[in-house]
Amino acid sequence: MDLENIKLIVEYKERIDKYISDNSEISRNDAKDLILNKKVFVNDEIQVLKPNFFVYEGQTISIKEIPQKEINIKPQKMDLNIVYEDNDLIVIDKPSGIVVHPAPGNLENTLVNGLLYHFKNNLSNINGQMRPGILHRIDKDTSGLLIIAKNNKAHSFLSEQLKEHKIKRKYKAIVEGFIPNEITHIDLPIGRDPMHRQKMAVIKQNSKNAITHVFLEKLFTINSKNFSLVRCELETGRTHQIRVHMAYIKNPVYGDPLYGKKVDEFNQRLHAYEIEFLHPNGKIMKFNSALPKEFEIGN
Repeated sequence: MDLENIKLIVEYKERIDKYISDNSEISRNDAKDLILNKKVFVNDEIQVLKPNFFVYEGQTISIKEIPQKEINIKPQKMDLNIVYEDNDLIVIDKPSGIVVHPAPGNLENTLVNGLLYHFKNNLSNINGQMRPGILHRIDKDTSGLLIIAKNNKAHSFLSEQLKEHKIKRKYKAIVEGFIPNEITHIDLPIGRDPMHRQKMAVIKQNSKNAITHVFLEKLFTINSKNFSLVRCELETGRTHQIRVHMAYIKNPVYGDPLYGKKVDEFNQRLHAYEIEFLHPNGKIMKFNSALPKEFEIGN
């Protein structure tokens, strides 16, 4: 039977069996079995022997020799906007409406299906068979730039930068209402909404620290409704971070069906327009992406 190894960078304090199940395709029972079979390590040094072992932000979980279950992820022909490609990595400009990677029950029409068609097996496998090449992700209805790793060496190199918050990601968004300040710093913890499991929320319990810097670029009014065009820079990369933070300060992202109000099929006007990182070859790389036409909401 084929075996694979997985590494997870810990983002918040949690029991290790629950952290593994919440951040991979491994069930909690399977995580427990892997631990009891001495296949799980922290920072490649500590062999975890109990499922209730706690891990903390900044640590790395290594899971050794996981038997691969038979999951058939089909390559699918898909138009990919490849901004850059070399032997180590690819930079993709993802359109709104595309899920980044498959999950149980949703194995088709994701970016990974398209990557498998274009690049076959020439992708890293550190994050398992459902996430080949996937280093980080953006939401289905968020558009913009993503780094894809072609090999495990590049993946590990770039993952360290993510862990140390050295990959710079900048977003632009149209939000409802006028932002009152030219610069707004939001430092509020984010966790799973206990009342709505599909949503995240600003909460104190079972949350992760989250910091968003918001820079006002333009104020405008359409049909008597006020809007702001903002640039957002992240110190952390929490699930739905910008969407949650902007909704919390009463300026939800325009078109956001989960935290604001759906206006069309494009959904939230949130675009990852710039990414900067250190390439494994030692060079600083920076890429930009133009705003989609759907940001021209007054036209």
